[in-house]
Amino acid sequence: MSLNAKNRMLHRAAKEIAPGMIVNLGIGLPTRVANFLPKDFPVCLHSENGIAGIGPVAEDGAEDRNLIDAGGAYVTPVNGTSYFDSAVSFAIVRSGRLDLTMLGAFQVSAVGDLANWMIPGFFTPGAGGAIELAQKAHEVAVITTHTDKKGRPKIVQECSLPLTAKRCVSRIFTDLAVIDVTKEGLQLIEIAEGVTVEDIVKATDADLNLPVGEIPVF
Repeated sequence: MSLNAKNRMLHRAAKEIAPGMIVNLGIGLPTRVANFLPKDFPVCLHSENGIAGIGPVAEDGAEDRNLIDAGGAYVTPVNGTSYFDSAVSFAIVRSGRLDLTMLGAFQVSAVGDLANWMIPGFFTPGAGGAIELAQKAHEVAVITTHTDKKGRPKIVQECSLPLTAKRCVSRIFTDLAVIDVTKEGLQLIEIAEGVTVEDIVKATDADLNLPVGEIPVF
């Protein structure tokens, strides 16, 4: 299967989900991870607007206007899909029942601080559920392009944008690399096909620890 850079990133991120997990997929790129899970994969995907049990994003022409995720994307049900109100949904989040949340990002710092809810001067509808997801999920992964539309790094030594949560991110998936946030700093784990270590270092505005030996390619 030939994949472009973003789809390769999503395909790699989907491998992070283990059978039996309860996983929240955040607004934007993370919601598309569902399309890269194997058919009938035993996972419970949660959306904070009140759904547990989500299948792939609906194909064109097959949308149900009453069935959307928290980002407004048309989704599909699976066997056992459940619907509930926001109070129940956030009780699931706040009680620590999420094994993993995958969120988008404007910036991630070298210590795992996350900024993903607003850019000053631009309209934002509000913080949404990201603040609680980032603090309450057992693991927080970020899925984002390595740089923004103007080529500015999103992985930075310190965030300059308003924070969503401090020291919450453990792993970052980008179109260039997979990077872990560790006590020793940012650790390069894998690189995308066709990308060099020099490309990643140039696109990262933070200190980056490089592995010794051959680096796995995704």
